[in-house]
Amino acid sequence: MEQTDAPLSKKDVTVVEKTAKKLLDTLGIEATLTAATNQDTIELVLETQDSGVVIGYHGEALESLQLLIALAASKKIGRFIRVSLEVGDYKKNRISWLENLAFSAKEEAVAKQQEVLLPSLKSWERRIVHMYLADDKDIVSESVGEGRDRTLVVKPRT
Repeated sequence: MEQTDAPLSKKDVTVVEKTAKKLLDTLGIEATLTAATNQDTIELVLETQDSGVVIGYHGEALESLQLLIALAASKKIGRFIRVSLEVGDYKKNRISWLENLAFSAKEEAVAKQQEVLLPSLKSWERRIVHMYLADDKDIVSESVGEGRDRTLVVKPRT
């Protein structure tokens, strides 16, 4: 599958929406779905009475559903399309928490002049922290390790 930086088209959004609706119907989840684009991502907002089921334990079901939609739609489109799925403000609240965590880690790294480890974050959560800290002149962030043992490290710039 081709991975390009081509801008997202209305057709891409339509394919992602239809793919998501079909998958939700197959799963028996009644929901309304709205889509928008944000740079390189198609953002889907799902409103449903089954939000707990869709989100799952610590967002695991939500992350899996998001990946399935992205892979199925990407296969139809012929290139990888990044999809973000929001249900019941779960991600919005999680992003706010992650930004507070990043700020606290930065403050601790600068105050103690040593690295701070942030383990057990999912890949999208690490991405949020990296983006939040990207332009900071006092610290640098990096991910180290492999697979489930991957850890985000925040350390003072040298």
